[in-house]
Amino acid sequence: MSESANQRDDGRNTPLSPLVLRLRQRISQSVLSVTSGSGPTLDYNNPPGDLGLFGPDSVCWRVHADFTSMMIGGVSALMLQALHPLALAGVWDHSTFRTDMRGRLRRTATFIAGTTYGARDDALALIERVKRIHLGVTGVAPDGRPYRADDPALLTWVHVAEVSSFLAAYLRYVQPSLASAEQDRYYAEVALIARLLGASDVPETRAQVADYLVAMRPELEAGPRTHEVVRILRHAAPPDRPLMRPAVGLMLNAGVDLLPEWAQTMLGFSALARIQGVLARPGVRVIAPVIRWAHVNAVSKRARRRAAAVHT
Repeated sequence: MSESANQRDDGRNTPLSPLVLRLRQRISQSVLSVTSGSGPTLDYNNPPGDLGLFGPDSVCWRVHADFTSMMIGGVSALMLQALHPLALAGVWDHSTFRTDMRGRLRRTATFIAGTTYGARDDALALIERVKRIHLGVTGVAPDGRPYRADDPALLTWVHVAEVSSFLAAYLRYVQPSLASAEQDRYYAEVALIARLLGASDVPETRAQVADYLVAMRPELEAGPRTHEVVRILRHAAPPDRPLMRPAVGLMLNAGVDLLPEWAQTMLGFSALARIQGVLARPGVRVIAPVIRWAHVNAVSKRARRRAAAVHT
């Protein structure tokens, strides 16, 4: 554990008690068990002074720093993405999500963390790795249409479903007062990743994202495969660490609640599922500060120390 983990959160140098340190470490390890363990391992501490693709003054560094809202946004994004038949076909035919949903979440978490907070060369290497994987993801959807994962239009859909969900979760659970201009700046920043992956016509403002989602709705549908993805996601095996099981249950329900109303309707969520989602909100607001407190050596914090190291 880093030296900073032994200090109080109020800025004083008074060491935390051994009991509190053990509790913090257990919670932190439980958090890491949900999202770590898949994909390349990146060194977020080096090289000193490296700002990555965005730097600590970016909005995406703020939005992507909160574990709880990012998990909720990630769950919601996977459900939303599954409404596109061609995007779903690629996942269905070339992914192990049906037997390893947590692995899918972990790989996504590794990519988001690496491209947001990783050193510049590491972030670019991660993007190139994904692009190489996409080259092999081709096939024919059940409706007879061919698909390929490197299709610029499909990449845009996956990107928008993802980042709009991340921002929606951040606004609901972290900073509802985030200024409109900052929200637009967030979309403009993360559009860089989509373009580097090969996406086309990527929306870069709230208004453009809203218009894009409206324009995409005729292309979306909820077939048997979509409902199977949602079923697997909502009933995924709980984490091995008991401390995280109630939290993950809350985040799954909150992910349903975060979906746009039209998406909830398309996915056929019952009145009970929607009520459970709404009821998850206060629970999430209780657990989120605890997770932030425990995750003292999070990737975002290591990246900030790395970026500032050149000035020390």
